[in-house]
Amino acid sequence: MRTATIERKTKETEISVSLNLDGSGIYDVSTGIGFLDHMLEQLSRHSLMDLTVKAKGDLHIDFHHTTEDTGIAIGEAFSKALGERKGITRYASALIPMDETLSRVALDISNRPYLIWRVVFTKPKLGDMDTELFKEWFQAFAQAAGITLHIENLYGENNHHIVESCYKGLARSLRDAIAIDPRKADEVPSTKGVL
Repeated sequence: MRTATIERKTKETEISVSLNLDGSGIYDVSTGIGFLDHMLEQLSRHSLMDLTVKAKGDLHIDFHHTTEDTGIAIGEAFSKALGERKGITRYASALIPMDETLSRVALDISNRPYLIWRVVFTKPKLGDMDTELFKEWFQAFAQAAGITLHIENLYGENNHHIVESCYKGLARSLRDAIAIDPRKADEVPSTKGVL
């Protein structure tokens, strides 16, 4: 079973994450930030990873710490669940349309974290959430998960559609990249022999 549970506690946040890479997209998410909950539900549903996230943070200050630390905790759980990364497809990409919006996500589960973020928002907030925090979430997730992650919004007008297409693109890419390749199920997909 490719599962993991992570507990992350700081002076700013207290987060627990349980993740099953081979699930069916069942989620139970509560971060105290409605829009972030909605995006994490999309991540679970479209990746088919089962995801439970319970977060308490210093929301009276702002949403930054909770957003970033949630990305870290989910990324750590993802990396732990993958273990040695044997047999995974490793690379994947997705083009996700959402009404007038089209976004592209490409990733490599390389254990070399990197984020390219080419997404521009025209509004400072979605609901109560600062749009600048979405890059922080993806950066934290990529770093903790050990993923090279490229996200680009090709076009779009509605900021909700733009960010949601990014999360759905991540979800679909992860779903494909963590799939076990039956031809090499017992090997790490690298000439180095390790990721």
